[in-house]
Amino acid sequence: MSLNHKPYQSIKHFSALLSDYLDEKELLKSLYHRFPKIENFNDQILEKQSEWSNSQEKRELLSDVLLDQYAFIEDKQESIQNITLLRDQATYTVTTGHQLNLFTGPLYFLYKIISTINLCQQLQQEYPAFHFVPVYWMATEDHDFEEIQYFNYSDKKVVYNREATGGVGRLSTDGLEDVLAVFKDLLGKHDHALEVLSLFKKGYVEHKNLADATRAIAHELFKKEGLVIIDADNERLKSLAIPYFKEELVSKASFNAVSKTLETWPDQYKVQVNPREINLFYLTGDYRKRIIEKDGTYHIDEIGISFTQDEILKELETYPERFSPNVIMRPLYQEVILPNLCYIGGGGEIAYWLELKGYFDSLQVTFPILLLRNSALLITNKQLDKLEKMSLEVWDLFEEDHTITNQLTHKISAIEIDFSEQKQHLKQQFVALHQLATQTDPSFENAVKAQEHKQIKGLEHLENRLLKAQKRQLQDHLERALQLKKELFPNGSLQERHTNFSVLYQEYGPEFIHNLKEHLDPLDLRFTLIQL
Repeated sequence: MSLNHKPYQSIKHFSALLSDYLDEKELLKSLYHRFPKIENFNDQILEKQSEWSNSQEKRELLSDVLLDQYAFIEDKQESIQNITLLRDQATYTVTTGHQLNLFTGPLYFLYKIISTINLCQQLQQEYPAFHFVPVYWMATEDHDFEEIQYFNYSDKKVVYNREATGGVGRLSTDGLEDVLAVFKDLLGKHDHALEVLSLFKKGYVEHKNLADATRAIAHELFKKEGLVIIDADNERLKSLAIPYFKEELVSKASFNAVSKTLETWPDQYKVQVNPREINLFYLTGDYRKRIIEKDGTYHIDEIGISFTQDEILKELETYPERFSPNVIMRPLYQEVILPNLCYIGGGGEIAYWLELKGYFDSLQVTFPILLLRNSALLITNKQLDKLEKMSLEVWDLFEEDHTITNQLTHKISAIEIDFSEQKQHLKQQFVALHQLATQTDPSFENAVKAQEHKQIKGLEHLENRLLKAQKRQLQDHLERALQLKKELFPNGSLQERHTNFSVLYQEYGPEFIHNLKEHLDPLDLRFTLIQL
């Protein structure tokens, strides 16, 4: 069951920019198109419908590519049905994206996809004349292998050690049998441990590269929901983006538009990402390197390859798959090849998308609705019992350690630690002295003020001493509280940013995914507590 919710704005783990976006502050309204409310999707559909009115060939190509990518996937009826629906002019997508983290990485991988699936189902109910397909965009072209080569199993880090260059989706799965053996020893004898091991094996042992392996794992978890998983590192899909890639190479379109947006970026918000002059990489099986233009010549960074403008444009026409958008251009590439209405992402993703509306407008591409993915804390009955016995609420644990111990000490101490009454009494005693001081010279008035301040500070010092003394008396109780916080906030971070789903799936099995799906509402913009 779901316990309760709390606004993201009240939780310190979320930025001021995100909080103000969720509050629909006037300052940010020029940075997005439509706010994520169910009624706003009507106009979004109509606008996308107009933009894609002459795009049947594009729909056919998209569907054909996805059918090819699913050729070796088993038990795929629901996904194939949705892929086929993409040919229909009345079909639109809701998309989320994520890196190819080893065995899905942190829990929020699931939250992203479930948010996407649930929103499609809500849209289907609200707008039955259309079809809505949930899409997971695999970040197969990313080249930062260190970010994805591990996952956390409880307090252990399971690591895939190997050398890696180029787009991670193309990397072979050689050596992951050894990682499976290590993982097997960690899992032990839990009820669904064999299912977890089978899923790992199905992905990484039975497939040749990380893109295919990740698709297999995500499909197995969500195959009955019709999730469509796309690998956009594809020659035919990139052929659709050639005009936009050309504009980038010749006119530096994204740099000019995003730089203009950042000129008026509100000072109180951090800039999430700064554009480069050209926001494309050159991608091969061996490397992914920046394209740098200097004096009309296009250089491939660190490689020693260069092109004239005519040569690089010919290269683009002949080998579009060699051109890879970076974080600034990837959103545009996504929206060009998908009939997409909404992008669902984490706080950092929403922050950089907010920099891009001017870029989309300059190219006359519809800017999608931006929706913050669901966030949740998963808590067991045993942990809830511990909280109750310790006189704690779940939300108390979101505070800093010193705040938790101070508040808990005040709550459970048999001695009253609050000296507010004494301080107020002392201030009343000084009222007469202040009145007397007004009848004499200023030096006496200053002496009265100084004495009052000294005695108030003395009481505060005694109050702090008493608090410390009570903390020592209650040390065992306080340490148990902080230990429970460590369980629910590993490494001091939100559970969803650290813990891998396998820790919970091995105990609860498929019911774990069902429970998440039942209690994550993508349009309820609040943090959710879920009892397991």
